[in-house]
Amino acid sequence: MTLPRPHPGNPALTYLWIALRARIAKARSGDLQRGASAVEWVVISMIIVTIVAAVGFLISQAVRTKAQQVSTCIGGANGTQNGC
Repeated sequence: MTLPRPHPGNPALTYLWIALRARIAKARSGDLQRGASAVEWVVISMIIVTIVAAVGFLISQAVRTKAQQVSTCIGGANGTQNGC
């Protein structure tokens, strides 16, 4: 595919044409390393998000359990329950 050349009297269009040609050449060069690196970052990010979600869930469960124990102790503060 050949792009038409811009009017030679317009430097902005000439610059854009050259920049576009450079991008096309870079895309055709087969620089696959960038894509592989992006996939690696996605996988690493998914692992980190999963770990953070699991830790958050465990902390949430621990807080709920402890809150339930405190609520039970407060409810039994009239002396009917021991060990709080």
